[in-house]
Amino acid sequence: MNINSAIAKTYIVSNKKLTAVAVMGVVLGMSIYIFMNSLLVGFDKSSSASIFKSTSHIRVYKDDEISKPLIEDTNSKPIIINPKIVPVNNTIINPNLVIETILKQKEVIVVTPQVNSNVFFNNGKSQISGISVGIKPDEANLMFDIKSFMVEGDFELLKSNPNGIVIGSGISEKMNLTINDNLNLTSSKGINRTFKIIGIFKTNNSITDKTRSYINIATAQQLLKEGTSYITDINVNISDPEEAETVAKKIEILTGYKAEGWKQANETFMAANKMRKIIITFVSLTILLVAGFGIYNILNMTVSQKINDIAILKAMGFKGKDVIRIFVTQAVSIGIMGVIGGIIVAIILIAILKRVYVGGDIGYFPIDYEFKKFVQGVVIGLVITFFAGYIPAKKAANVDPVEILRK
Repeated sequence: MNINSAIAKTYIVSNKKLTAVAVMGVVLGMSIYIFMNSLLVGFDKSSSASIFKSTSHIRVYKDDEISKPLIEDTNSKPIIINPKIVPVNNTIINPNLVIETILKQKEVIVVTPQVNSNVFFNNGKSQISGISVGIKPDEANLMFDIKSFMVEGDFELLKSNPNGIVIGSGISEKMNLTINDNLNLTSSKGINRTFKIIGIFKTNNSITDKTRSYINIATAQQLLKEGTSYITDINVNISDPEEAETVAKKIEILTGYKAEGWKQANETFMAANKMRKIIITFVSLTILLVAGFGIYNILNMTVSQKINDIAILKAMGFKGKDVIRIFVTQAVSIGIMGVIGGIIVAIILIAILKRVYVGGDIGYFPIDYEFKKFVQGVVIGLVITFFAGYIPAKKAANVDPVEILRK
């Protein structure tokens, strides 16, 4: 240990109460910073997991077409003045070729077709509206991991049972249905068909659980009086969901069909998520800055108290940079102690809250460890404490020993 470090250590030990207050300030700031950012990570993971239980990373479909003027001459009025949606069948032509084209993209890991049908669920006098999704069971399970949120029955039976149906827990509760019960469906085309309930799922998304059901894709086509080539959507999962918008644009160009990323499809959710990030980041950084101001005030006070000592040190031959090192070492030492304490407190808080069950669509408290957030907290905490020590240290370095000793 050199002389500068020894003096810094003496200042830290001699002012134990002030040092303890400064350390506790950093502990508080660091723990809250890590805690709140871990909470943000937990919210993101929980929300994304809930969305991806029923939504793919990219949805490919035929968008509504707007009628265009029959006369394109700019000098004359078009025949069609008010553009309207052209009444065409929104189905994907040659879906197998489209799927092959999408699968050739290196980012793509899973592709599966889907047929969506608006239906009425009928059980005696009870009737509720919902959506029946025609799927290929193996591919759909690979994409949405449906088996993981099954609460009753066996999803595998859907592969071999054309009259089987898997319903949401909300539908089951509303209509008092259980496994092996019969459920009648009426499609938008007026087709009635009775299904046997082979499974019940629960995604913890109340809207999905109260409206959605899964049937075989061939059965869904029959409900809509369509042939085997009728496909309303092609779902695509990629290796990195954050790149969905970029990959969607590429797929749109290649296939000629509308490709929509999950963020675009959930704009309200993304806006709320962005606002939450801004608020949490602002609050957590503010608390760290407050801790930094605490260190600054304490070191500024130390400089005032030790002004005679600093003058003597400079008279003995200590340079300004030596004085800066003394006080910066003191600040960084306080910062390191505070950072270590803050990490320990944050880990304890996260561990406790991870075990708290809040229920509803969320389940357990949405918080999780994120190594990157811990590293960010350490770096930001140490940078703030460094500057909190450097500013008063710079002031101490400019002290004129002759002037001080004369006083």
